[in-house]
Amino acid sequence: MDSLNRMAIELVDEAIDFAEELGIGAYELDNEATVLDFGVDVEGGIEAGLLLSEIQSAGLATVQTRMDEVAGAPLPHVELSTDHPGVALLGAQKAGWEVSADGFEGLGSGPARALVAEEDEYRQIGYHDAFEFAVLAVETDEFPDEAVAEHVAELAEVDDNGVFLPVFSTASVAGSVTMAARAAELAVFRLTELGYDPLDVVTASGSAPLAPVADSEEAAIGRTNDALAYGGQVHLVVEEPFDRFDEVASTATDEYGTPFEAVYEDHDWEFYDVPESVFAPAQVTIDVVGGDTHVFGERNEALLAESFDL
Repeated sequence: MDSLNRMAIELVDEAIDFAEELGIGAYELDNEATVLDFGVDVEGGIEAGLLLSEIQSAGLATVQTRMDEVAGAPLPHVELSTDHPGVALLGAQKAGWEVSADGFEGLGSGPARALVAEEDEYRQIGYHDAFEFAVLAVETDEFPDEAVAEHVAELAEVDDNGVFLPVFSTASVAGSVTMAARAAELAVFRLTELGYDPLDVVTASGSAPLAPVADSEEAAIGRTNDALAYGGQVHLVVEEPFDRFDEVASTATDEYGTPFEAVYEDHDWEFYDVPESVFAPAQVTIDVVGGDTHVFGERNEALLAESFDL
């Protein structure tokens, strides 16, 4: 497998070249690190969100939209498919880096994580990246400064000017898009946490509705997670059977039926205090090559309609 960060930097270059058309911003910090604004001070849009999702998955996934319905209301849905679920979803797209530096707090996803490779997923997929550039997408409502870029550069072992930070607010169009693109990643991660070998997942496809942009980060975090847990649908092709496939969908969790805003409030909005098991898609089909096809879970459109204020 080629460097995830090398593949991602090509997409970052595309974002910079077409920043005006995409409605995003790009600028250099004093230490020559680059920040790309996908939805903090700019409006961005659906196309910006799709490209951001491709950057997060290092170009190893196809991301697109389609029209569907939630409780009778026409809404865009975001679809992602990949034939490299281990590295694309766990090794790149997963939000696994808690960025904390000089008072700044954000949640990092993207291939820069593979340069550090301290999370269990990298041992499970047998991957560690080495490249001169680091691409880390950061979910935040404020701009990272030089201290943040230096923090990322130090951990990723690259020069400051090799750091590229696409940033987005959850309460933005691009934020809603890139969160909806995580349905397949949640299923693969949940399956791995249950003890399944992620290298036995052959393909992964997922979709989720595009949550309406909320008026606060907290409300947006609730809505975008509801879109996944109560509207996300996933199809996996896997090599081996497993006796815990029925635990992958959100319907198997104790918190099922509780809006995510309430789940986060119960944990004082500390992301890493929320049980990992709640981050799961609503419905999953798991197709064992040469074996059975399993279907678990269901969409909860009534809860989505309430969450989306339809």
